[in-house]
Amino acid sequence: MAVKKSKQTLEEVAVAALEDIKAQDIVALDVRKLTALYDTLVIASASSARQTKALAQHVRDKLKEAGAAIVGVEGEEGGEWVLVDAGDIVVHVMQPPIRAYYNLEELWSPPVPQRFPVRKPEAATKTSTKASKKPVAKKMAVKKTARKTVAKKPTVRKTVTKKTAVKKTARKMAAD
Repeated sequence: MAVKKSKQTLEEVAVAALEDIKAQDIVALDVRKLTALYDTLVIASASSARQTKALAQHVRDKLKEAGAAIVGVEGEEGGEWVLVDAGDIVVHVMQPPIRAYYNLEELWSPPVPQRFPVRKPEAATKTSTKASKKPVAKKMAVKKTARKTVAKKPTVRKTVTKKTAVKKTARKMAAD
C-alpha cells in the first residue's frame, strides 16, 4: 500500500525533479487563498521543447513515486508549455518566451496591498492663497491670448461689412 506524502513534500519532490534535469527559474507558489482547485503551483522554464517534455515526464514519474495521483498532463505534443496536474499540486514547465507572455507568477501571486497618501485639507495661509493665484494668472494669460487670436479673425467681419456697404450704395444709387 502506497503511503501518500504530505503536500509540502510533494512540492519538494516536484522541485527536486525539476532541478535534476536543470530547469531554470523555478518558482513555487502557495495558492490556497486564491483558489480551491489546488494548493501549490510550481512554474519552471526549459531551454527547448525537448527539455520541456523531459522535465514534465520526470516530474510526473517522481510525483507518482511519491504517491501523488496524476490527474492529467497537457501540452506534451507541442513542447512549449507542459502542465502536469497532480491534484493538490500543478506544475507548469514553459519555454521562456511563453512564460514571459503569460506571466503566471503575477497572475497567481497574492495582490500587493497598495497604500494611498492621505490628503490633508489646505490651510488658509498666505502660501496657499499665493499658490492659488498663480494658476488664475496663467488662466487669464491664456484667455488674453485666445482673445488676440479671435481679434485676428476680423477678415470675415470686414468682408461682411463690405458686402453690406456695397448693398447700401447700390440701394442709394437705385433710389436716385
